[in-house]
Amino acid sequence: MKTLHLLKIAFFFLLFTAGCTDHDIPEPDILTSEEFVGDLVTPFGVTKGEGDNLWVTEVGTGENDGQVSLITPDGAVYPAIVGFTSEISEEEGLPDGLTHLKYKDGKLYIVQGRGGFLYIVDVSGFEPGDAPIQASTLSSENIGQFVLDHDFIIDTGESHLYNLTWGIDGDLFFTDAAANAIIRRKANGDLSVFSEFPQFPNSTGVGPPMVDFVPTGITYDGTKFLVSALSGFPFVEGNAAIYQLNAAGTPSLYKSGYTMLTDITLTPSNSPLVIQFAQFSPATGFAPNTGKVSDGNGIALLENIMMPTDIERTGDKTYFMVSSALGKVYKLTY
Repeated sequence: MKTLHLLKIAFFFLLFTAGCTDHDIPEPDILTSEEFVGDLVTPFGVTKGEGDNLWVTEVGTGENDGQVSLITPDGAVYPAIVGFTSEISEEEGLPDGLTHLKYKDGKLYIVQGRGGFLYIVDVSGFEPGDAPIQASTLSSENIGQFVLDHDFIIDTGESHLYNLTWGIDGDLFFTDAAANAIIRRKANGDLSVFSEFPQFPNSTGVGPPMVDFVPTGITYDGTKFLVSALSGFPFVEGNAAIYQLNAAGTPSLYKSGYTMLTDITLTPSNSPLVIQFAQFSPATGFAPNTGKVSDGNGIALLENIMMPTDIERTGDKTYFMVSSALGKVYKLTY
């Protein structure tokens, strides 16, 4: 009887898990790209909201004109939250401000890299064409100051919040691309350092003797986190990687051999899909149209992309990707 009972439990478990495999959706092997919207002002991150609406961060021009825009399924763009900090970065001479955002249960969780602020905004009642919300009216959490105050193993003395995802216990987990760390935020707002990434030797003879890991994208598959890495200057081809983090935050290599990864998302089977920003040369800088989308085996599914900064899976076989340099959002399908 005991054996029969266990067999019944096993059969039920198989039925249950079979119904939770994303309906046996095939994995992407090649992606087709089409422009969805253009004329955005330095877009950076994108997330899916209710009714197939998209929300996108626009860094702006450096004149405190950062904003979050709402994009309807037919490609119409509406300003939703305006007046975010946008300044010209001293290091790069480019606009710096908002980075990524996520939508959940009627709220936007918006990251401002400069200063390290998190904004949580209820947009459940916002409709296309409504008067935009002024960023000056919003409250924020200064996560960047927590990072600066923390004594890291390798302390860069810098913070630049980059991306976020939900993970263990429904907590928020952030990548900090300047501190080279993952920050955990509990539901009550308490912060802790979840993981730190070590440097690795620079064998090129150009730049510093050690290279930073530089975490960018982060995603959670229900068991482990996957984190994409940009790798620091001189951005050597093949030096970037995907790392995995267990429940304790311990990092280990998942897949190496990538170049300048700026984001990561999951396929129907929870395998990683990553975007390459560009190829880089110390003599000529970033090469145009050398971005790509690659799978967890390092195989390119889409090439000749202009400096992508975000990719999000929004449907069974649909992704949206942001090209910050071109001011466009692309729809990717297969």
